[in-house]
Amino acid sequence: MSAPPEPVSTTDEPHLSRQLSNRHIQLIAIGGAIGTGLFMGSGKTISLAGPSVIFVYMIIGFMLFFVMRAMGELLLSNLHYKSFADFAADLLGPWAGFFTGWTYWFCWIVTGIADIIAISGYVRYWWSDVPLWIPALAAILALLLLNLPTVRAFGETEFWFALIKIVAIVSLIVVGLVMIIGGFTAPNGATAGFDNLWNDGGFFPTGPMGFVAGFQIAVFAFVGIELVGTTAAEAKDPEKNLPKAINSIPIRVLLFYVAALVVIMAVTPWREIEAGRSPFVAMFTLAGLGIAASVINFVVLTSAASSANSGIYSTSRMVYGLAQEGDAPAALGRLNRRRVPANALMFSCMFLLSAIVLLFAGDSVIEAFTLVTTISALLFMFVWSIILASYLRYRKRRPDLHEASTFKMPGGVPMVWVVYAFFAFIVWALTQETDTLEALLVTPIWFAVLGVAWAVIRRSPEHRARYAAFRKDLEDEAAAEQAARD
Repeated sequence: MSAPPEPVSTTDEPHLSRQLSNRHIQLIAIGGAIGTGLFMGSGKTISLAGPSVIFVYMIIGFMLFFVMRAMGELLLSNLHYKSFADFAADLLGPWAGFFTGWTYWFCWIVTGIADIIAISGYVRYWWSDVPLWIPALAAILALLLLNLPTVRAFGETEFWFALIKIVAIVSLIVVGLVMIIGGFTAPNGATAGFDNLWNDGGFFPTGPMGFVAGFQIAVFAFVGIELVGTTAAEAKDPEKNLPKAINSIPIRVLLFYVAALVVIMAVTPWREIEAGRSPFVAMFTLAGLGIAASVINFVVLTSAASSANSGIYSTSRMVYGLAQEGDAPAALGRLNRRRVPANALMFSCMFLLSAIVLLFAGDSVIEAFTLVTTISALLFMFVWSIILASYLRYRKRRPDLHEASTFKMPGGVPMVWVVYAFFAFIVWALTQETDTLEALLVTPIWFAVLGVAWAVIRRSPEHRARYAAFRKDLEDEAAAEQAARD
């Protein structure tokens, strides 16, 4: 199947180029879903929930699969949508595009800050005396340089980053299984075996509230799962590649989250897993495989870099789209000669520098990490909720497109409300711990700032003109697709 033509615009400005192939899209989707939250945050999640963390990850993955299917159906209903902010603006109104686009930008800035903090912590594994700001600054500069070439260069970088993660997790599972089958005994006398999952208080050793607390950090492990939605404008053959990437989510959750954590807790009894340390590194260190532990530490460092790299990519494209619709300064909507939004890239990288401030403000890396990950998880839930709200409006206003869709969301409208109920449960769970409650109380400040900005921008003649042009492009594209079907 040949790639669809570049979208036609009412302007003569260059467009984002469709250079991301199937292998890029697949690995970007995996890279977005396997990030710092799994490698670094899973230690704290296990300490809170014990073995029941397995069910925590399965439940979150199950619910978010439906969010991704709703997003996929909407993106494929009109190939002129550059991202989910576009269909939010089209279906819910310009305010939704503004709030979704800027919130998603802020989501990834906050996530990028968490990744930079994690990178600084990982570097200390080798150089314990290095000032934290040095690896933080080096990582930010590297991210900028990785994203300035063509989008294909980004795709290749992320492809190899994600491949390293996959190889590492599969290797961890294989090595862990060998240790379990061989009856490995740790220096403290603990023997590896699957019975470690239930022989110390059962699957729910910390009780119902411990299970609930596990959701707080675990949600952050899934941020970025919607990243494939920001590649829509730069994907070759999106009608084939986006569904394949989205449908693989359940398999990725079972393999990369559930299987890896089952093996880790079978080798290392859950009470011995430290909250502030990556259990991936700890497992190999416990086995006496010092070199392997060093390699795994390098892998989790590249994982954090991969997540931050994906974030910088997505924020630059989101800001570019906002500028196209008049919701951001026009300069951020310009592409360089390689059709990369270089201004938007540098704009986002500037804000990552606040990671350095956070590193000095907190008492520890994990303390700073918990604060920013909770804020990030809340903001991502807002974005996921807007995707679902857009789906509800789409079902009501565009029933013909839903009927014609070859990638319908399973469960339809009733499943949307099930996922909304789950999100309400997550927000309640975040109120149960002091550190996450603090982040929950701070987050509304962001929406207050956005509300003030929207009150000013919505009256701008330039915003109205550019939004009208955006709507005309969408209508022209929809008319062209309908004519092709007829």
